[in-house]
Amino acid sequence: MSTVQVQKWVATVLTVVVLGHLAEALVIFALISPADHPASRIGLLIIAGLVGLIAAAGVRAIHRRDIVSFWLLVGLLPAGVGVYLGYYR
Repeated sequence: MSTVQVQKWVATVLTVVVLGHLAEALVIFALISPADHPASRIGLLIIAGLVGLIAAAGVRAIHRRDIVSFWLLVGLLPAGVGVYLGYYR
């Protein structure tokens, strides 16, 4: 592996870890928010989805791939899990 490839993978791991934890924290905050404030729960889940999308797009951009792809749906996974746990379970 060349130095450039290693730098890309290190940046990818950092992007996924930092933004992934941020998205997960937003989902956890949404799940522990009081039930009498549904707007805050919905807002936090939307922000978690946006952060996940930014993480997925960032990984695609680091590797110089087309940003718009089906892989962006992976970024919506934390928000989707939060919606499931918050409203359907």
